[in-house]
Amino acid sequence: MPYEITLALHRDGTPYGVVGERCGWFLARVARGVAEARLKAGGWGDPDDRFPGGEEELFAFRYRARTDVVGRGELRCQVRTIASWEPRGGRALGEWRLTRRAFLEAWGGSGVGLRAVLTSAQLATFLEGLVAEAEDRLGTRFWMERNSNLIKGAGTVSRPR
Repeated sequence: MPYEITLALHRDGTPYGVVGERCGWFLARVARGVAEARLKAGGWGDPDDRFPGGEEELFAFRYRARTDVVGRGELRCQVRTIASWEPRGGRALGEWRLTRRAFLEAWGGSGVGLRAVLTSAQLATFLEGLVAEAEDRLGTRFWMERNSNLIKGAGTVSRPR
């Protein structure tokens, strides 16, 4: 089925962890949400600061199944607001500049973690790449209606061998 994909994480060519059993539909939905958020002005002037929702976790994929050992891998993405002081003229003059970034973190079975801090454009590119690879390997597309969990043709797709 198109939604039944699992992510095999690799670091420098070495297996790092296996996460996200049956996460294809969810990844496609988050990718669509990031793309839509970038198009809406909302309260953030810079499109790179626009993400769906507020300060929250966009996704968290952990070990493959409930029967697997905890700690075999994790991939999660959380949006955070970063405040930085921009001085003007003297010491006391200036203003706070707020930016929003996605913190994409991966943890392997050995306990070693990696973090990437991404703009919404970079996150959109990353998610679109994951979804495109899954669609290519499955020979299908994650066609979703707005606010739906339906995938058109879910029962008619055969996996490439």
